[in-house]
Amino acid sequence: MKVICVGRNYVDHIEELNNERPDAPVIFMKPETAVPRQGEDFYHPDFSEDIHHEVEVVVKINKVGKNIEEKFAHKYYDEIGVGIDFTARDLQSKLKSKGLPWELAKAFNGSAPVSEFVPKSQFPDIQNISFSLDVNGETRQEGNTSLMLYQIDYLISFVSQYFTLKKGDLIFTGTPKGVAAVKIGDKLTLSLEGKEMLTFSVK
Repeated sequence: MKVICVGRNYVDHIEELNNERPDAPVIFMKPETAVPRQGEDFYHPDFSEDIHHEVEVVVKINKVGKNIEEKFAHKYYDEIGVGIDFTARDLQSKLKSKGLPWELAKAFNGSAPVSEFVPKSQFPDIQNISFSLDVNGETRQEGNTSLMLYQIDYLISFVSQYFTLKKGDLIFTGTPKGVAAVKIGDKLTLSLEGKEMLTFSVK
């Protein structure tokens, strides 16, 4: 199982981090060990003092595919979830300043908690799904898939030109503005269309 992540896919998040707007999807990956068991708490790693939450809509691939045409991409997933792309922002900044890969800041153990998945048929329009993250009962991030720079079907097509997609692979589709540091003791709640999908604590 691969965890494929999309960076800089919401303009407001690009602007809050003063990043350059991409002319193609920004792709990075996490290993299977980044995904904790359902509902497991997140353990703040010792190597960072600035772990940021990034809430994202996640799609689960349902069959093998490569070089997928965008018009057929909808056939390669039938479930939607929501997850967090935890990022060691201090470490990422150091790596970026040296032109180095981001994996140490993005792909560490437990850095990709994800909810249970629900049928995409529950949503009238995949590109109009609201999602949010509450920290200690306060809404920190709110987004809608209509605001993506690159839509889900395009992302699947794009990624499949480079990596063969397999059943069970996850695609994290990008985060809106509002990213911020978490601290030990925080309680995080992720929602899709106002329905709570995943709750866990930072230890």
